[in-house]
Amino acid sequence: MRMLQRNLACLPPLLFLLLGASVVVGCSLKNFTLLVEKHECGHCMAINTTMCSGMCFTQDTNVRGFVGKRFLVQQGCMHRSLVYRSARMPGCPLHIDPLFFYPVARRCRCTKCNTARNECVFRPSHTPIRCSEQLRAV
Repeated sequence: MRMLQRNLACLPPLLFLLLGASVVVGCSLKNFTLLVEKHECGHCMAINTTMCSGMCFTQDTNVRGFVGKRFLVQQGCMHRSLVYRSARMPGCPLHIDPLFFYPVARRCRCTKCNTARNECVFRPSHTPIRCSEQLRAV
């Protein structure tokens, strides 16, 4: 009986750890379909890539001044490692360069957004998905 009580006593912390892991580790790689269009080629294409997405710890304060800034923590899910791949859009006229480059996130982290390098504001897109062909990497 005592052995059963000991085993059951370990259950709540273990459940908390398992359920809380998804909250703590919220920034990760996600599959993303990037729509690419070259007007000169007459159509757009869909490319499957990865991006960083998720929730990061953010804290705001109602204290003003220098003291309040110490309690202000605003982090976003940013890429830690990023590479660019190239793809060729088929059907382009000979005088148009069919190559273009797209980003592929490899690792992610929660960090302060660098507005000089990143778009830090979410802007919802109202563009309908109209691309149906998949590009092949070069």
